[in-house]
Amino acid sequence: MKMCCCRLLVPLFALTLVVLTPPGLRADDWPAWRGSNRDGICRETGLLKKWPADGPKLLWKAKGLGIGFGGPAVVGNVLYIMGGIDDNECVLALDVSQEGKQLWSSVIGPIRNGGAGYPGPRSTPTIDGDHLYTLGIAGDLVCMDIKDGHIVWHRDLVKDFGGGIPGWGYSESVLIDGPWLICSPGGPKNTIAALDKTTGNLVWGSPVGDSAEYSSPIKVSIGDSKQYVNLMKRGVIGVSAADGKFLWRYDAPASKTANVATCIWSGDTIFASCGYNMGGGLVRIEPAGDGFSAKEQYFTKKMQNHHGGVILKDGFLYGCSNPLFLTCLDHATGNVKWTDRSCGKCSLLWADGMLYCRAEKGKGTVSLVEATPKGFKLKGRFDQPDRSDKNSWPHPVIANGVLYLRDQDVILAYDVRTGK
Repeated sequence: MKMCCCRLLVPLFALTLVVLTPPGLRADDWPAWRGSNRDGICRETGLLKKWPADGPKLLWKAKGLGIGFGGPAVVGNVLYIMGGIDDNECVLALDVSQEGKQLWSSVIGPIRNGGAGYPGPRSTPTIDGDHLYTLGIAGDLVCMDIKDGHIVWHRDLVKDFGGGIPGWGYSESVLIDGPWLICSPGGPKNTIAALDKTTGNLVWGSPVGDSAEYSSPIKVSIGDSKQYVNLMKRGVIGVSAADGKFLWRYDAPASKTANVATCIWSGDTIFASCGYNMGGGLVRIEPAGDGFSAKEQYFTKKMQNHHGGVILKDGFLYGCSNPLFLTCLDHATGNVKWTDRSCGKCSLLWADGMLYCRAEKGKGTVSLVEATPKGFKLKGRFDQPDRSDKNSWPHPVIANGVLYLRDQDVILAYDVRTGK
């Protein structure tokens, strides 16, 4: 596989989710999309509760990432990220202990899809042991060795599994679960698929029939049933984690334009939301015959989350409801606790009792907001430097006390632990 070198310039809430850090990972790593548990929650403590007037200290910035909207994964001292460079989609590894010095860059395939006017890869790499797994916008799925970026195996979601590229390109970040890689090619045979992570060979495909969209799968436990859940073109579907058997669906939140936000699991419930004047709904997943049913608990127009993500913490949902309303909902009832427009349309991260809110438009303003249902409490705000002319869609990431912001070709690293 050709290598490319890119120079860097520098009862619902009585249930407790047990957090297990995978072997080889430190508790403060960020190894995949929305973190180890795909919930947008950073479990570090000792972070700043208030920022200086000009924001936290910028530790370093690095350029040379190429085009794209994918966020980083960080394990130990290495940050992994995707970018479109020249005519190729690449994965890059940067040494965060040396101000983002490039360790390697590897091509996963040629750019074969323009992203309908938003070019560049969207996926966050998933790190599992000595390997990295990621997906390009035209369906190039790869397993790579994290030491040097060489390709262990390559599959094409369209050619190999009968998938169909969504209008804006494949955007999901694949899930690693034990020996399997879980992805969503879409289509009649392999709507959701399990692959052997060591070979890329198909283990099973779930023939639900929905087309692929832009959300990423999660694993849930409903009673004794282990399931994979994803938001597809027509709605949310749940399939058996054992063999891909279709179990249930919930179509109310799905829009006709784009379904992006990752679903939220708590106990025996799933919350899903979409923008485009749709909204968010909570369903309770209950046994029904030889499968399950999704019984709606509520549906609200007050959480029309586009792609900035929704976070559940301590019984409350936080997310940006289109177009501009940062919103806190009671998870059990859907009742609105507060809304605020000052953060703009934003993507979210939760860490140490605070929300990190990154605006997609304008100056890419980043806001620090106390995560409390008692009201909107701003604790700091700064405008991102080195701002591109593209939407700042990549979600903020915190790993080992450092806040990372990706904006196309550049990545910025901020000290949010000491502020000194």
